[in-house]
Amino acid sequence: MTAAAAVAAAASFASCVCWSSRFDSALFFTWQLRRPSLSFPCRLRLVLRQSMASSLTTKATLGLTKPAAVEFPQISFSAKEIDISEWNGDVLAVAISEKDMSKGSDSKFENPILKKLDEQLGGLLADVSEEEDFKGKAGQAAVIRLPGLGFKRLSLVGLGPIAPSSMTTSYRGIGEAVASTARAAQASNAAIVVASLISKDARVLAASAIASGTILGIYEDNRFKSETKKALLKSVDIIGLGAGPELEKKLRYASDISSGVIFGKELVNAPANVLTPGALAEEVSKIASSYSDVFTAKIFDAEQCKEMNMGSYLAVAAASSNPPHFIHLCYRPIDGNIKTKLAIVGKGLTFDSGGYNIKTGPGSSIELMKFDMGGSAAAFGAAKAIGQIKPPGVEVHFIVAACENMISGTGMRPGDIITASNGKTIEVNNTDAEGRLTLADALVYACNQGIEKVVDLATLTGACIVALGPSIAGFFTPSDELAKEIIAASEVAGEKLWRMPLEDSYWESMKSSVADMLNTGGRPGGAITAALFLKQFVDEKVQWMHIDMAGPVWNEKKRTSTGFGVSTLVEWVLLNSS
Repeated sequence: MTAAAAVAAAASFASCVCWSSRFDSALFFTWQLRRPSLSFPCRLRLVLRQSMASSLTTKATLGLTKPAAVEFPQISFSAKEIDISEWNGDVLAVAISEKDMSKGSDSKFENPILKKLDEQLGGLLADVSEEEDFKGKAGQAAVIRLPGLGFKRLSLVGLGPIAPSSMTTSYRGIGEAVASTARAAQASNAAIVVASLISKDARVLAASAIASGTILGIYEDNRFKSETKKALLKSVDIIGLGAGPELEKKLRYASDISSGVIFGKELVNAPANVLTPGALAEEVSKIASSYSDVFTAKIFDAEQCKEMNMGSYLAVAAASSNPPHFIHLCYRPIDGNIKTKLAIVGKGLTFDSGGYNIKTGPGSSIELMKFDMGGSAAAFGAAKAIGQIKPPGVEVHFIVAACENMISGTGMRPGDIITASNGKTIEVNNTDAEGRLTLADALVYACNQGIEKVVDLATLTGACIVALGPSIAGFFTPSDELAKEIIAASEVAGEKLWRMPLEDSYWESMKSSVADMLNTGGRPGGAITAALFLKQFVDEKVQWMHIDMAGPVWNEKKRTSTGFGVSTLVEWVLLNSS
């Protein structure tokens, strides 16, 4: 075999065995073969060893753990206007508020739906509500077995008082309660009716929230369990909230958005030994392939990021044996007509040890640092939903600088000075403030895409959790217009966000004597100074928002991810589309 033929064969072999071949690994191996300092046989052996090593490190899973396939719940939703006494099936669920439970002087329900249902049941509904002390409060539930009737079980679901700001959450809770009953009963079909009178304008939102709550409630992430029980629910009728094309379209949207939320939850739930930066890039490649009519994907390796001068991002990635992957997924509408260009940038730390400022002691939550890529999960969960909905008139760039923050002799040290891709220098005074360093280069890259608005999401600071608690995300923006858009989107999505101040005077604590800035300030106002740091890497012509979602990304009680941010992002894109 000639040297040229051996080069070609080795490069071909490298591209076959190495998962990262799609990220120009073949070019890397070809370059190794041509190194003049080594004899050709030595170069060939080096290539083969490196290609095999690369294949093992990317394909082998630490702990031999592989996730099982879990199907997205395939539930068919129908909006119907029928008398509930005519419905036949496994579970009929009635959502009831405290006001609905009031009775007249004849001890009968005043609510027409409950009155008619109680008459059909021979007074059983009134008896059960008293025996179970069911008063229609939020979170209350009761199930009655009804052999011999058209429906086998009657589920009473407490609705509680509904404020405009909590409407989506309340109705989603109905769906979740019905899903729980259906799962326990192994029901294949169900119907849901709301006893309370709902305004015509709110019916579409209520039906959509009920549908999404049912899907999210029936889904269980059992990918890493050896034994699982599959839910059987296949169809749900939503009665009394209207019918027609608009409602049916909204129900499809609910299913699409829920699939994105579930995808985001799965990404966060996946342990760091399974979801490496390379595995995250692979998942994004699958999205681009599944919706190739609207998506294109670019994945950059460390060498390519170095060519783009992403010193801030690469410094964080330097200590890990799992290589970084800079991910750019771009959505363009099918007709090519684009009126608005947006970017969504997510923090993508698939694991954060803290680096040399290692997370130690009670409350450090190092065992939960798989969720430090919650921002990227929200971005790509939204991307999956957008790929199904296909909104017109809007171009969206989903950008994530994925890596791990680990410890090794090659890692970033406290006191190091690093240079971001916009030329600004950063003195690292805390290696555990790494997320903002990756976001810095990602934001510079995003602004170079010709966008008008950018939203970044990150599990960035414990300070934001201290300020707002575990269920509310804080957001920072100098743009009142963008703030209004996100608030409107979050209200439809049922996710809680609160605007925080960008206090410019706090920047004094971020000044360095040897570089342009430090990467952390003092403890006071830590979430604010983190946002001010990110602001340094955003083009002044671009409307920018930073969302600190460190609290609501994780449900500590249930020990699982929440999928927070996906719904709000989708609603924001749809708002800009319309």
